[in-house]
Amino acid sequence: MPQDIPSLDSPQPFAFLPMYDWPEVRGETDRLWSLLREALADLGLSAPLRLDRTRELMDGWRDQSLLLGQTCGLPLVRHLLDSVCVIGSPDYGLPGCPPGHYCSVVVVREEDPAVSLDDVRGRRLAFNHPGSQSGEGALRHVLAALAEGKPFFSSVMETGSHRAALKSVAAGDADAATLDAMSYRLAQAHEPAARNVRLLLATPPTPGLPIITSKANRERVPLLRQAVAAAIVAAPQGLRTALSLHGFAAFDADDYRVIAERDRHAAALGYPVLV
Repeated sequence: MPQDIPSLDSPQPFAFLPMYDWPEVRGETDRLWSLLREALADLGLSAPLRLDRTRELMDGWRDQSLLLGQTCGLPLVRHLLDSVCVIGSPDYGLPGCPPGHYCSVVVVREEDPAVSLDDVRGRRLAFNHPGSQSGEGALRHVLAALAEGKPFFSSVMETGSHRAALKSVAAGDADAATLDAMSYRLAQAHEPAARNVRLLLATPPTPGLPIITSKANRERVPLLRQAVAAAIVAAPQGLRTALSLHGFAAFDADDYRVIAERDRHAAALGYPVLV
């Protein structure tokens, strides 16, 4: 029988995988959860029938009834280390990245003559939101040495999502956008506006978006790692292709220290926010 069946007065465990849950691959994300749930059951762990798509991100990440979730590296090192345990990251097979790692990319319009980051100095940037490692932190780390404590862009537009940032460049509302490499891959597959932009550069890689569980599950971390790895192995090729699943890399919180160090270094160079 599965373990950890909650009593009637215990919070129901929940799971959410919000980071790459684009509408076009929502069915595949649900199928991945079904495989995860089966893998957990094989290890004697109960899990919710469906993913929860109602949670606010920070509240969900901090909720001690969280069984499995996916977060971003910068919120992890800034806000979540007291609340969660790190399981690891899927390996998305991204170019130039070690297994389980990812990076951000900067895109410009297809016809833009820019060939380097310095060529977009003094122009307009779009990004998803402050506090995002792939939208803000990775680029801020690269810019800190170039900006010399001064604003690098003439304006910075917060769009609310990586997809919207890319679309703003394609529409001419911004000159460059920063987004994570996996989101760019999804855009190339599902977003028509991606045909009108091109890759300018990629940032140095870091460990990918971490799969996490609440600290209440700290004793179950080895089993949770085993279940995630098993589910990805069990995924049929079509599902693996749709979600770019190439494997799983087990990480813990210390592996994300590089993000915290780069965050502090950028702030020490006078670039505490992406402006």
